Amino acid sequence: MPAKVYTDKDADLGVFANKTLAVLGYGSQGHAHALNLKDSGCKVIIGLYEGSKSAEVARSHGFEVVETGEAVRRADVIMVGLPDMKQASVYESAIAPNLSKGKALLFSHGLAVHFGLIKVPADVDVIMVAPKGPGHMVRRLYAEGKGMPALIAVAQNATKKAKKLALAWAKGIGSTRAGVLETTFKEECETDLFGEQAVLCGGASALVQAGFETLVEAGYQPEMAYFECLHELKLICDLMYESGIAGMRFSISETAKYGDITRGPRVINKETKKEMKKILKEIQSGQFVKEWVKEHKGGLKKYNKLLDAGAKHPIEKTGARLRSMMPWMAKKNIKGVQAAY
Repeated sequence: MPAKVYTDKDADLGVFANKTLAVLGYGSQGHAHALNLKDSGCKVIIGLYEGSKSAEVARSHGFEVVETGEAVRRADVIMVGLPDMKQASVYESAIAPNLSKGKALLFSHGLAVHFGLIKVPADVDVIMVAPKGPGHMVRRLYAEGKGMPALIAVAQNATKKAKKLALAWAKGIGSTRAGVLETTFKEECETDLFGEQAVLCGGASALVQAGFETLVEAGYQPEMAYFECLHELKLICDLMYESGIAGMRFSISETAKYGDITRGPRVINKETKKEMKKILKEIQSGQFVKEWVKEHKGGLKKYNKLLDAGAKHPIEKTGARLRSMMPWMAKKNIKGVQAAY
């Protein structure tokens, strides 16, 4: 049975009447949620640590900016828009001391709650509203009168109104214009981590690098390898994004289709899927999160070493030169970008 899709008619912004909403952090998701809610008529304040570089930006957008603890104390619904590995320490130092019965904590990702990095009192609602796209798109679509689809979830329903709060927030950021699906913190978190690691980031990056290396090691020019294994990937992903895998196959040549359906399963095979299942078990058991917390607390040595090695891969030098030859392409040199807090 298909999942129920919640739309504007299922959500009531009236539940925020006489309530103050706080967004902690003013990064990718935080700024989009705050601006969209403000434009939807909600009272929104921004909570940041003293000295945050984001404070001036938030004020320029018309928000009152206060310290994190003050924002939690004053607000009825508090969005924790902070990086996963910062949430626990900020929760202990600034959020927990200022929580009181009947307030609601809202997250856009379930990691800290699902894996117990933070422990929320039983008399506080814990909800999630997770748009399925980056913050700048959440904001842009709202401004265009559209919306980004989103997920909602309830981990604690202390007030018996938690779902209504989640739906209202989703409406305030424009997501009910497109459609909202209900999930759980467990399902959202575990599927999100798996997608990142096995397919979207880890899987795709490793596949592209391996394809590039195979062609270069066989004596082909790196430029040809780059075009075939990275540049054209966007064309295929766009087709799948717009029409699904079957739709993509409809749009490519017969030769490409035959190669796809006969050779693809040789690359992504039973052994690959077996490794994917191991990755999923590491996520489900909490092993991955324990490893990530340990790495973060240890100063990110392995993390930085692996990132540095990836940045020095030959495909990066080849790609930078080729992209400079493409005047139609928006150039982005994104380095060290983190969600602002």
